[in-house]
Amino acid sequence: MKNFFKFEERGTTSRRETGAGITTFLTMCYIIFVNPGILAAAGVPFAAATTATAVGAAVVSILMGLSTNRPLALASGMGFNAVLAFSVIGFQQARVPWQVGMAVVFVEGLIILALVLTGLRRAVMNSIPLNLKRAIGAGIGLFIAVLGLNDGGIVRPAPLTLVEIGDLGKPHVWVALIGLLVIVILSAMRWKSAIMIGLGAATAAALVLGLVRWPETIAAPLDFSTFFAPFQTVGGKPALFQILTPSLIAAIFSLMLIDFFDTMGSVVAVGEQAGFLDKNGQVPEIKRILVVDSLGAVTGGLFGSSSITTYVESAAGVAEGGRTGLMPIVAGLCFAAAAFFTPVIKMIGGGIVIPAAEQYGLLAAGGFTVPEGGHTVTPITAGALIFVGFLMMKAVREIEWDRFDEAFPSFLIIIAIPLTASISHGIGLGFILYVLIKLLRGRLREVHPLMFAVAAAFVLFYALEAM
Repeated sequence: MKNFFKFEERGTTSRRETGAGITTFLTMCYIIFVNPGILAAAGVPFAAATTATAVGAAVVSILMGLSTNRPLALASGMGFNAVLAFSVIGFQQARVPWQVGMAVVFVEGLIILALVLTGLRRAVMNSIPLNLKRAIGAGIGLFIAVLGLNDGGIVRPAPLTLVEIGDLGKPHVWVALIGLLVIVILSAMRWKSAIMIGLGAATAAALVLGLVRWPETIAAPLDFSTFFAPFQTVGGKPALFQILTPSLIAAIFSLMLIDFFDTMGSVVAVGEQAGFLDKNGQVPEIKRILVVDSLGAVTGGLFGSSSITTYVESAAGVAEGGRTGLMPIVAGLCFAAAAFFTPVIKMIGGGIVIPAAEQYGLLAAGGFTVPEGGHTVTPITAGALIFVGFLMMKAVREIEWDRFDEAFPSFLIIIAIPLTASISHGIGLGFILYVLIKLLRGRLREVHPLMFAVAAAFVLFYALEAM
C-alpha cells in the first residue's frame, strides 16, 4: 500500500490519509440527507434515493482513489440535483416521470465520457487561462465559506443588504462558532487534524446544548428500487426511449454544461490546494480523473441519485494533509457504511430545524415573504466549511491584477460563484467577459480557439435558461 499510494513521495502517511478521508466524508455527508429530499420533491422514493446517494458516492469515490491516486472524493452534485428535480422532471412529476429524468442524466454522462475519451474535455480545461483557473479556485473557496456562514446561522438573509449578522444568542450559532474556533486555534498551533477535531468539538457542543440527540437506532434498511432507473418501464416503454424530445435534448445540453464546468472548477480548486497542478496550472494525468468523474454521471443516472461529481469539499481532507487516493477510498468506505448507519451520520452532518423567522431576521420582521415552518441549518460542519474556504482563497494573490483584460473576468468569477450559488454560472459569466474584453482590446490572438467555443456555449446556455 505504501508504494501504491506513494506516501513518501507525497510527504504523507496512511494514518494522515485515513484522517483526511474521514474529515472529507464528514464535510460531504450532508448530501446523504439533502439529496434525497430534493429528489423526493420530484417523485423519487426518499428511502431509495438515500441508498442510491450513499452507495453511488461510495462506488465512485473508491474508483477515483484506486485509478487516479488523487485526493478527490465524489457524490451527487448540489445545484445539479435541483435543476434535475425542478426543471427537468418538474415538481411532483408535473413534466416527466423521474425515471426519464434519470435517463437524461445517464445519457448526459455518456456524452461527457465520450468527450473525455476523445480528448476534447481535457483540451478545453487546458485552454483556460491560468488567471481564470486561479479565480475559479478562489471563487469556490468564497462560496464554501459563505455556505458555512449561512449553515451555521452566523449570517442570515436580510433585505437590501442581502445578509446580516445572525442571532448570536442562539445555540446553533454557538455550535458553529465553537467548531470554527477550535479549528482556528489548533491550526495556529499547527495541529494536522485541526478540522477533524473541530468537527468533534462541534458535535459534542450540539449534544450538550440539546440540539441533537444520540439516535435510538443506528441502522436503517437499504432500498434499491431506483437502481437501473433509465431501463425501468414507464408508460409502457423503457424510460431511456422517452428522452428524444426537444425539451429533454435541451435539458441534456444544459446539464452537460453544469456537469462539465462544476467538475473543472472543483478539480482545479482542490488541485491548487493539494499542490498537484503544474507550473501552467494544469493537472497531470487529468484524463483519468475526468474519466472517473464522467462515469460518476453515468452511475448517478443508473442508480437514481442524480449526477455524481467531484466534490470541492475534498479540500477539507486536503487541508488535513490528504495527498493520495487513499483519502477518497476512506471517504467512500464511510459512505458505504453510512448506507447502513444513516441515523448516526444524520446527527453529525444532517440539519437542525429552527423556526424560519430566526434565520430570516429582518426579512421576517419587515413583512417580507419567508419560508413557512422551520429552516434547516447545519452548524456542526459550518466551521470546517468556513476554514476550508479561507485556505482556498490563497490563489487570489497569484492573479495578475494589473492586467484589466485578465483581472476583471477573474474578479467576476470570484464574486459570481458565491452570489449566484453556482460554480458553472460564475465560470460562464467570467468566460464570456474574458472573450469580449479581449475582442474589444484587439487581443484575440491571446484567446485559445476553444475559449471562443466555450463562451459561445455559455451564451446559448443562458439563452435556453431565459426561454
